[in-house]
Amino acid sequence: MTAEEAGMVLPQDLRERIGRLADLAGDGVPLAGDLTTAAAREVLTQAEVLVTCWGCPPLTGDVLAGAPRLQVVLHAAGSVKRIAAPAVWDRGLLVSSAADANATPVVDFTLAAVVLAGKQALPAARAYRTAFPPHSEREGVDGRTIGIIGASRIGRGVIEGLVASGRGHRILLHDPYVDEAAAREMGAEPADLDTLCRESSIVSVHAPELPETRHLLDARRLALMADGSTLINTARGSLLDTEALTRECVSGRLNAFLDVTDPEPPPHGHPFYDLPNVLLTPHIAGVQGSELRRLGEHVVAELERYVRGEPLRGLVTREELARLA
Repeated sequence: MTAEEAGMVLPQDLRERIGRLADLAGDGVPLAGDLTTAAAREVLTQAEVLVTCWGCPPLTGDVLAGAPRLQVVLHAAGSVKRIAAPAVWDRGLLVSSAADANATPVVDFTLAAVVLAGKQALPAARAYRTAFPPHSEREGVDGRTIGIIGASRIGRGVIEGLVASGRGHRILLHDPYVDEAAAREMGAEPADLDTLCRESSIVSVHAPELPETRHLLDARRLALMADGSTLINTARGSLLDTEALTRECVSGRLNAFLDVTDPEPPPHGHPFYDLPNVLLTPHIAGVQGSELRRLGEHVVAELERYVRGEPLRGLVTREELARLA
């Protein structure tokens, strides 16, 4: 991570907590770029615990050869897929992700989008340019059927928030790893993906980016969604067929809240930038600005647990990596 990012993720008070637990190799100056240089190895050779963040290169065998004392990798971000090379698991290192700390803001963002979608905020804002809508033509959120794709930690958090809202939502869940009993325990009805698309007025995507989830919502499934329904994507852009969604939104048939796209960002002049029925945001659902401290707090708490010999709460295993985001 850069020095600026490190200062936001690990401000001085959190560094002081780390300093009471361990010595900071390299005087706590963040490493950046190639981790196999002589300068980087001079720091890594001392390290028992490595804190990583966005932009960290993969921890390959060459990198780990210069870190003989390393035991734990604490990732101050969500997915560890880009950094956890096979050598990490072959070496038996413990790996912890701050995905839980990142999840809460995404859940909050999604629930806010659900409210805006339920109230048809985007069409209402467009119509307001020409007339003040009478109450008889306005729409509300209560009683909406909402489809959740993926019972990830974020998907589960969204379901929990919808249930707690008391708005009487019917919640449909599609996740091949969740059986009917588990879905109903969460407060959702299990559904195949076609049924979910057909019956939900709001569809929110929370599945991981995997080869089998690419274009999970393709042209055929998008066509199943009812006129005027809304698609929310805070997961990964590749889960949607961008060209097909663009056609649906340009036609005005579907509304969309897109915090991620494929490609990201969309090319200059893409319709998503200007369509009144699309809210396009630059991947801001996760921790941002003042929220970055949450990642540092997670890392410091994990370090405290490690020093006390307690299990890591954000532990990621090799076996589960294949189906994680």
